[in-house]
Amino acid sequence: MAASTSKEDDFAKYMAEVKQIERADAVLTSEQQVTRLIRPGSKYFNLNPFDVLQILPDTPMDEVKKKYRKLSILVHPDKNPRNQENAQKAFDAVKKSWELLNNEKERTECLGVVEDAKNRLEGKLKLKRKKLKKDGASSTEIAEDDSVVYAMELHKETCKLFADLALVRKEMEMREMNERKRQRQQEIEAEEKQSLQKEWNKNYEESREGRVSSWQDFKGGKKSGKKRKAAKTVTGFRPPKVRMEQR
Repeated sequence: MAASTSKEDDFAKYMAEVKQIERADAVLTSEQQVTRLIRPGSKYFNLNPFDVLQILPDTPMDEVKKKYRKLSILVHPDKNPRNQENAQKAFDAVKKSWELLNNEKERTECLGVVEDAKNRLEGKLKLKRKKLKKDGASSTEIAEDDSVVYAMELHKETCKLFADLALVRKEMEMREMNERKRQRQQEIEAEEKQSLQKEWNKNYEESREGRVSSWQDFKGGKKSGKKRKAAKTVTGFRPPKVRMEQR
């Protein structure tokens, strides 16, 4: 029971830290928001839509929508004429995060990632304390007992799981794309085969009359040849001469 209470307290401290960061970041200018969203490692960090939009996982959707609109205006390329290329990248990250959270299925999946990260971290910390106890340490206190360190570790674990999720999605998309290509190739081959068969049938039908005429001519010619040969045999027949018997 005590361990469970400690776990909840640590998570509450983490949420408090996140809220403080949110309040600090809420006053960032357009330029600062663009810089935040394209900083080194942003391709990795921006996979977490809650980080991108600077919201807590349990933020109501109407508040999420407001935050999205505010951020999208701040980082819009038109708002940053001197840095439009980077602003476009930041705008795309904000838009993608909003689209993820605005989709009920995707949002549920994202919330699951956050919960999994929390459970994984707690499992790691439990093993860490257990090892200290097994090694005979005088105290099982660990660095993650500090709320700031805990918050950092939880953020790392969350980002890692979002990266894993992105990798799984990419692999699924590749498999689906390859499957679509395979099916399309089969369709093309079937269409080509059907086209060749249709062309063959067409040529066969067009040449039918010629083949029939040729066969009839052949048969007619064969019969005429037989008649001529028979007539020649009859008209040209010469009976052998009978020789008189000599005595």
